[in-house]
Amino acid sequence: MGKGFAEGLLDQASQVLGFDLKKLCLEGSEEDLKRTEISQPAILSVSFAAFKVLESKGVRADYMAGHSLGEYSALVAAGAISFLDAVKLVNLRGKFMQEAVPLGEGAMAAVLNLSREKIAECCNKAKDKGIVEMANFNSPGQVVISGEKEGVKEASRLCREAGAKRVISLAVSAPFHCSLMKPAADKLKVELDKININDAVIPVVANVDAEPVASALKIKENLYNQVVGSVLWEDSVKKMISLGVSKFIEVGPGNILCGLVKKIDSTVESCHSMI
Repeated sequence: MGKGFAEGLLDQASQVLGFDLKKLCLEGSEEDLKRTEISQPAILSVSFAAFKVLESKGVRADYMAGHSLGEYSALVAAGAISFLDAVKLVNLRGKFMQEAVPLGEGAMAAVLNLSREKIAECCNKAKDKGIVEMANFNSPGQVVISGEKEGVKEASRLCREAGAKRVISLAVSAPFHCSLMKPAADKLKVELDKININDAVIPVVANVDAEPVASALKIKENLYNQVVGSVLWEDSVKKMISLGVSKFIEVGPGNILCGLVKKIDSTVESCHSMI
């Protein structure tokens, strides 16, 4: 069933994108699939297909949330954005992000087991080498930093000296979720104004402030701010738990978010991955 949903959605996505997304997913090279303008609509399509399978089995959510790109999947599932509009948006989002910083000039790194305060201090000290900011607050003990290559390199060195257990350079094509993405955010805003965004049927906990949102106007504002803002994943999960959520279902390729949820609160009833 899931394969059928996925192939159908990939066919629809291919029509609006003007290239064969399904063929790229099935036969494309690793280099092709790493291109953000391809990987983003591909992940969205597969994630939404998985959601449709769950929906067909009667699974209903009280809240939605998604990590970075995943927020678009959540908004489609929540009825705020149509699937095809979201496909066009994330394709352009990927292009705009790639264009914002030339390949090789940006970097990201995951800092493990160092406090937010110390990481912020290290980033501040490193800024004379280049822009570097905290981009993702994933779980207790896991923060991702993002920015110019030399700034991230210096901040990584300082974090190690400050006691970080590990600092891992990430294989990314651009420094996402930092101020260097401002040109991408401004271009995306123009595209956001062209599409119809509805009030969400199910509240979506936003990356930018870890608060549930249903208002179409606020959703549009959040998607603009998300490009340059930090992903507050740890705070988002804690917010949902405070609202009574005890079961999380990860919908999409992989189970990374399930692992993060368990690190954030090991007492949650369960966390299942779908696909």
